[in-house]
Amino acid sequence: MPLGRMRGGGTGRRGPVGKQLHRVGVRSWHAHGFSTFAVALCAGLWIRAKTVDQDERGNAERRALFVGLWPPTVWLIGDAVERHEQGRPRLRR
Repeated sequence: MPLGRMRGGGTGRRGPVGKQLHRVGVRSWHAHGFSTFAVALCAGLWIRAKTVDQDERGNAERRALFVGLWPPTVWLIGDAVERHEQGRPRLRR
């Protein structure tokens, strides 16, 4: 059984992430745009980390790396919303 699926007893309110986000008003371009912004933010934070003194540099670099983890996840969420928008079925294994 795929992860995230429940057998029986479910309320039926849970659905694919793309469908739920689309229902509350998130569109694929929102997620893709935020993902692109996060890449730029990560680069900006990384460049800024090189300008601070040695005592603060570690935290500044960690902050840049943390933000750098967001883009792939947010991009894939945008792809899930886009699949829902286009009416394509979920990918099956």
